[in-house]
Amino acid sequence: MGEKSKDSSSLLHGKYELGRLLGHGTFAKVYHAKNLQSGKSVALKVVGKEKVIKVGMMEQMKREISVMKMVEHPNIVELYEVMASKSKIYIAMELVRGGELFNKIARGRLREDVARVYFQQLISAIDFCHSRGVYHRDLKPENLLLDEDGNLKVTDFGLSTFAEHLRQDGLLHTTCGTPAYVAPEVIGRKGYDGDKADIWSCGVILYVLLAGFLPFQDDNLMAMYKKIYRGDFKCPPWFSSDARRLITKLLDPNPSTRITISKIMDSPWFKKTIPKSVVTKEEQEFDFDNDKSKQQAPATMNAFHIISLSQGFDLSPLFEEKKREEKEELRFATTRPASSVISKLEEVAKAEKFNVKKSDTRVRLQRQECGRKGKLAIAADIYAVTPSFLVVEVKKDNGDTLEYNQFCSKELRPALKDILWTSPPDSSTPA
Repeated sequence: MGEKSKDSSSLLHGKYELGRLLGHGTFAKVYHAKNLQSGKSVALKVVGKEKVIKVGMMEQMKREISVMKMVEHPNIVELYEVMASKSKIYIAMELVRGGELFNKIARGRLREDVARVYFQQLISAIDFCHSRGVYHRDLKPENLLLDEDGNLKVTDFGLSTFAEHLRQDGLLHTTCGTPAYVAPEVIGRKGYDGDKADIWSCGVILYVLLAGFLPFQDDNLMAMYKKIYRGDFKCPPWFSSDARRLITKLLDPNPSTRITISKIMDSPWFKKTIPKSVVTKEEQEFDFDNDKSKQQAPATMNAFHIISLSQGFDLSPLFEEKKREEKEELRFATTRPASSVISKLEEVAKAEKFNVKKSDTRVRLQRQECGRKGKLAIAADIYAVTPSFLVVEVKKDNGDTLEYNQFCSKELRPALKDILWTSPPDSSTPA
């Protein structure tokens, strides 16, 4: 394996054709490349193994990459695959063509409604990763890209700790420029929470979007550090009072009192408009085609469904390779009529602020509030094995799998336990 000779137009592993250099950082070069199998363009990050080994970061890099493979979100640059030769590590990533978000600010500050859409997308990405234990720790203008449709894409998520460690080690020269986006506790190097540090950086980013300049500026680096430590900044007069309040809470120099992501999402400025792309697509999806559900009686089940039933809930681990935490469906049996199942689901929906669409054989719930990947939606299909024995299949229809699993274990299962069928003990089995 490995790279082929330069004569064969820089083919990598026989799979990627390397093109022009797009940029380079402290420890990697990024090239435009083409996947010859799919014809798809990618960004190919090339990291020197020797540098990684020299700073004892090989294990961490492997760990970060394995985490990144799990992280798929519309506002995060996707990681496709990782390859290696004797001397290099190659990371194939989504190619984002719209340039950096901050090129827009070079032409002047953004209106609040425009800045809000970018900030909502940024917070959505950050929240999604934090829920999976992944922290960026190095949010700055170069890591915020735009795609052709103008959507924000955060890059270097989960790989940034690696870059940061190299810089702090002093083994590679620093090209990261100003520490203007870095939280005070990170500058102090006393150990810090990745989530709190990310929230501070989001505050600096929001300030720059709205102001067109940095909150902490000084030609003297030490003087700038002092301003960051004290949280010493002023909001320009054109900031709305809601924006001013939110930024003050984001740029709190004390990490333990700094605003949390759930409070950010609940703030008046953040909630003023819901991202349009999320609403329209999902509201259309929520009006599911009732024609599919017009049967008057529950549909019958095939033999496989019946065989795979066990007592109560069945997570059918057989025949499925998905990890348990990624599970997106569950199944249960009941001897109650379909109307009882539907009214139970309606009760859960009401208590948990879900909207409901229903037919005789299908119920679809959609959360009113936006989650990490849009609004969580759940579909329950009701099948009749016999007229008095039903099987209900519950599936995630939209939204984040983690949120779906939490909802199932904390809300749905407890609410349904009294209608579950469990097979009677052997002694009382009817003849």
